[in-house]
Amino acid sequence: MKLLKAKLAEEQRRQRAEKMDQIKGEQTEIAWGNQIRSYVFCPYTMVKDHRTEKETGNIQAVMDGDLDPFIEAFLRSPYNNNTN
Repeated sequence: MKLLKAKLAEEQRRQRAEKMDQIKGEQTEIAWGNQIRSYVFCPYTMVKDHRTEKETGNIQAVMDGDLDPFIEAFLRSPYNNNTN
């Protein structure tokens, strides 16, 4: 009976781990060059999203929270796995 309980517990752990992996999706290493967006303040101003190639020169608006153009570009991009 102990062996059966142990096997069932291990199967439940494995299923939970699979479900968490599906929820998390693909994760990349956090390292230089893996950033989503670049912010250039000087000598010119630019914000560029490296996933969608969307960029803007109005860095102040982005810093104030105007991320809608980047969100829309992402939703239209192949990086968006949500097809709803």
